[in-house]
Amino acid sequence: MHSQPSNPQFSSALSTDPDTPTAVAAVCEEALDALAGTPDLALVFFSPHHADGAAAMAKQLCETLGTDHLLGCSGESIVGVGREVEAAPAVSLWLARLPASTVRPMRLDYQRAGNEGAFTGWHEELPGLWPKQATLLVLGDPFSFPADLLLELVNQEQQGVPVIGGMASAGQVPGSNRLLFGPQAVEQGAVSVLIEGGVRITSVVSQGCRPVGQPYVITKAERNVILELGGAPAFQRLQELFATLPTRDQQMVQRGLHVGRVVSEYQDHFEQGDFLVRNVVGIDPDEGAIAIGDYVRPGQTVQFHVRDAETADAELRHMLARLDDHSLAGLLFTCNGRGTRLFSDPHHDAGAIHRAAGDIPLAGLFAAGELGPVGGTNFMHGFTASIAVFEAAHA
Repeated sequence: MHSQPSNPQFSSALSTDPDTPTAVAAVCEEALDALAGTPDLALVFFSPHHADGAAAMAKQLCETLGTDHLLGCSGESIVGVGREVEAAPAVSLWLARLPASTVRPMRLDYQRAGNEGAFTGWHEELPGLWPKQATLLVLGDPFSFPADLLLELVNQEQQGVPVIGGMASAGQVPGSNRLLFGPQAVEQGAVSVLIEGGVRITSVVSQGCRPVGQPYVITKAERNVILELGGAPAFQRLQELFATLPTRDQQMVQRGLHVGRVVSEYQDHFEQGDFLVRNVVGIDPDEGAIAIGDYVRPGQTVQFHVRDAETADAELRHMLARLDDHSLAGLLFTCNGRGTRLFSDPHHDAGAIHRAAGDIPLAGLFAAGELGPVGGTNFMHGFTASIAVFEAAHA
């Protein structure tokens, strides 16, 4: 019988065996041997090749691991320690022993009634006000679960509690993703867990963009359309900026322009990491308007951004450099537009974590939307690497 550790303990394992029972058995054996005990929480990520066997996988995992505290999610590509398995069979298992911690798994759904709606499935012992040191991990189906509404709810009612996670990406149509909750496999909603006490979870959210030009205050806007920046038409401001940029930055603007909205206005100056970055979805030169993938209002500060592999690499390295030597484990939710779609070398994000934090247990997936806080507020992201880093509470 294994004694309960005084500090959190973690392990992970990855298998590329295409046979689902064989892959599950392999990751269980390796991860359990490294953990030396029964896990308090297990997360598993698996490629579409294993989707048909998801129900059997859930039961096999719970029986072998000795716990029903299991969350799982199907992803187009799967993450292990220093490794990203793209478009090939993979199962990645992550285990945690969390002494002095409270672990509350929940299967969440969103029930609509007319113009109203409510989330169901909250844990019966969940307090009305969550502890400030708690963290909510969420894996959701993008077709059936409105993660943006969940984030809005948590931001309003549980201010300061981070939400970290990602949306399933294995399927392109409703009903084609798989989520695991204990011994069950489901196709809709979200699976989540609220963790508090005994462990410290910090977030790294790397949006992979670089600001160019100068910040402007929005002086006229309607919904998601910026009409004026600093008293001039928004498109005019973009033209002015474009004329001052070096050729390489001009090419990046032409390939894909972004707008960053300052999250906290209470700063004297703004730099990379202070912005919530959103895509430019349309430009109307005649009206001088720029439409972005977010709602905006007059008085907000924004700045144009560009994204490329070099910028995304530099930003992730910069943010990971802030980690100290107390990192024990990590979960990576990286955009399915990253990987070799963005970087010339494979295993980029997982490799960067490995270089920064060492050989810590790591698992995750390429997501169809990443969840993570910026400036203390939770957001849904795209083209982002959102990382949950686990440390001992007293580290």
